Amino acid sequence: MTERETFPAAVLRPAELPAFARGGGARTVPLVTRERGATTFLNGQTLFEGGAGIPLHTHDCPESVVILEGDAIAEIDGVEHELTAFDTTYVDAGVPHRFRNASTTEPMRILWTYASIDATRTLVATGETRRVDAEHGAR
Repeated sequence: MTERETFPAAVLRPAELPAFARGGGARTVPLVTRERGATTFLNGQTLFEGGAGIPLHTHDCPESVVILEGDAIAEIDGVEHELTAFDTTYVDAGVPHRFRNASTTEPMRILWTYASIDATRTLVATGETRRVDAEHGAR
């Protein structure tokens, strides 16, 4: 089977897809996923309400994040970076990082891409590891 047969061309509209609560005022909309036929990477969007953030964590593969809307603080390996629309991060596997909304009132939205459909997230505080796609009801 060819790549085209396993993941047919698609137009994915985040506003028309289900969002899954991540806790702490963050919601994720999965886009390119294993369930849609992805074989090499995952991506999606996460919307952060004012003041929202996600805990410090690592992944077992590289991740890139693009700020689509709003202003963010990205903590990467202990260093905080102020980001705005279209700023892009690259974080290698095993590097502790997190994102939070720099505004207490305006939303912030990111587009994330993981370099593996089997990507995992390990919370630094607890050591708990879960598959990224488990956050949105997938395997």
